[in-house]
Amino acid sequence: MPRIARMIVQGEKSVYHIMSRTALDGYPFGAAEKDEFVRIIQKFSKLYFVEVLGFCIMGNHFHLVVQMNPETDYTDEDIQKRFKSFYGDEQFFIKENIPNFRKKWASLSEYMKDIKHTFSWYYNKRHHRKGTLWGERFKSVIVQRGETLINCLAYIDLNPLRAGIVDRPEAYRWNSLGYHVQTGNKDNFLSLDFGLREFGVKTIKERLRRYRRYAYEAGAVDRPEKGKAKVIDKAVIEKERKRDFEFSRVQRFQSRTRYFSDSGIIGTKEFVRQNYQLFKGLFQSKREKIPKPIKGLDGVYSLKRLSEVI
Repeated sequence: MPRIARMIVQGEKSVYHIMSRTALDGYPFGAAEKDEFVRIIQKFSKLYFVEVLGFCIMGNHFHLVVQMNPETDYTDEDIQKRFKSFYGDEQFFIKENIPNFRKKWASLSEYMKDIKHTFSWYYNKRHHRKGTLWGERFKSVIVQRGETLINCLAYIDLNPLRAGIVDRPEAYRWNSLGYHVQTGNKDNFLSLDFGLREFGVKTIKERLRRYRRYAYEAGAVDRPEKGKAKVIDKAVIEKERKRDFEFSRVQRFQSRTRYFSDSGIIGTKEFVRQNYQLFKGLFQSKREKIPKPIKGLDGVYSLKRLSEVI
């Protein structure tokens, strides 16, 4: 069966949630591998036309949220500076190659190819092995900025907490909150431009505080994860009793997180509809697809059954 083309928005800034899982059994990525993976993401993010909004490196997979910027945002001088910064002054720069660099560095697929291939080379050399490291090609979901993006980032940052590795998301150094808190966002690696109006007018420190509060509230109610149920604090039980166990927003959030990885487009109804029109030719089914509301996330819609295009 031929591979379906990936949904990529051309000519404008677009946010993507990217996921990929190793083909190896168990949890092959330890502390050294995770540190190197973060370093590789940082390295290529200085070359490509990208802003990194969030990430989480787990023992057998990773999440990455990036904004890809259009090639028209960069001058020929910008291209040359990036080339020299990445390859060094000793590497001769050929101006005739600028169109090729411009096209490549604006490509999500090329960006992920460099990251995954470089890490594969590192991992295989470190572990004296050969062969495939990754499973199927990476998934990518187009994410609307604003409330949807905040939900997506929180979902990613809560991965190690849901897995029972840490009790606070920032205690894990291989995710966004951990990087912000433990390194002070060293080298300004991560962007705090979430696209929310109320976040945009605040200082970076205040934006981080608000996002951290949001993530904490999203992760306040634990759920059974792969058969491992966590103990719920008595105080939480009392609060639930007072509200007569009505399903809370936090609980609705956690029950809907799969949409951030299993949809192809997620956002407001109009955002999903407009982006679907751009890519409807990629679908095998010619029947018009309709954005579906996600229960528990007011105003958020997704395009279901997108495994055929991811």
